[in-house]
Amino acid sequence: MIATEIETYQDQHAALDRETAPTWLVDLQNRGLETFTSLGMPTTRLEDWRFTNVASFSKLPFLAAAVTDPGTEVDQASELAEQAGLDESFHRLVFVNGRYCPKLSHAHATPAGETVTNLASVIADSSNPAPQQIAGDLQFDDSAFVALNTAFMHDGAFVDVPDGVELDRPVHLIFVSIGKDRTASYPRNQIRLGNGSKAQVIETYVGEGDTYFTNAVTQARLGEKACLDHYKLQEEQPGTLHIATTDVDQKTNSEFRSHYFSFGASLARNELNCLLDGEHIETTLNGLYMPTGDQLMDCRTQIDHAKPNCNSYEVYKGILDDKAKGVFNGKIFVREDAQKTDAKQSNQGLLLSDDATLNTKPQLEIYADDVKCTHGATIGELEEDAMYYLRARGIPAELARQILIFAFANDVVQGVELPAVRRRLESLLLAGHELTEDIL
Repeated sequence: MIATEIETYQDQHAALDRETAPTWLVDLQNRGLETFTSLGMPTTRLEDWRFTNVASFSKLPFLAAAVTDPGTEVDQASELAEQAGLDESFHRLVFVNGRYCPKLSHAHATPAGETVTNLASVIADSSNPAPQQIAGDLQFDDSAFVALNTAFMHDGAFVDVPDGVELDRPVHLIFVSIGKDRTASYPRNQIRLGNGSKAQVIETYVGEGDTYFTNAVTQARLGEKACLDHYKLQEEQPGTLHIATTDVDQKTNSEFRSHYFSFGASLARNELNCLLDGEHIETTLNGLYMPTGDQLMDCRTQIDHAKPNCNSYEVYKGILDDKAKGVFNGKIFVREDAQKTDAKQSNQGLLLSDDATLNTKPQLEIYADDVKCTHGATIGELEEDAMYYLRARGIPAELARQILIFAFANDVVQGVELPAVRRRLESLLLAGHELTEDIL
């Protein structure tokens, strides 16, 4: 990354209005910029970025979205937010270019102690130490994009559920990017579940225009016996860059279930890091990515088994068409003291075109001797016999193709417990077709 490109971000950082920002946030932002300046944009010379080249985007002068009242952009963002909506009964927080838009949001009343709001308002309340504590947990010394997000950290979602409480309804976070091209947004989401608490959180990313940049970070902290269902729908516009990191810390007897679905962006990279810091923890990671055209989608997961008697299950599937490229790198790390670990990982790819490419790298790094760990990767094409079977029963070729694609992805989709989310996924997979009982 050349000096002038670094200076672009340095100049934007220097122009931030931080007069009312707390000292801890200013210090954290400064450390983020220093780390990003030192690291620069990642290149393919780095092993973790060998198949994902961001050079064409790193040369573009992405500018942080102007600090204006999002209400002035409501009309432009309203239609996108409405299209992304799933269920009116959900808590809905809408962010326009990374900043909270109350006019498009609807957070229902919550019992005392529960908090569903935007991060900037919580940071402004100096009596709440949670944002500083959660933000301080995240290490970014070797992650340029997390460091860059930290340098411009300002707003995002804040979900805090106290001990022994189940959040009354799902929380839907909608991130809308609009306005001029080459606009950058840096949402920072914090989720904290107390001991024995439960919540369902959905993140949806949409936008309009070309060549905008979303750099998102989500931090989830689960107390003992807490349970979090986390869904992410990435539906950005073609020509855009979407980089996201989700960092999860689990304590004893907690459960975390992740459901990731990637459909948009020209280049999308999603990193999911889970620390199992207690015994009898269960972690489930399900993912589906569907690049077409010249899209590149990179999915990276790491499950760190730090304590004994924990289980993790992971299934990621890719469906690639045209000249699309996919990357999967899943690592299971078992520490020396993490005996009785049970970890299963599977990555499966379906290539719909001879020009599509999938690079998959499942990894096991094990330092304990009493464990059950398995991983595997398969890549294949649609079966001609299956196509023939459907065509012979009068099903048109395109619908037959969609049925087989749906069948391949179905076990990941059926793991989604929220009906509204599952319906959205089914509509995307079937591309306007409906499966009737006669066809099935």
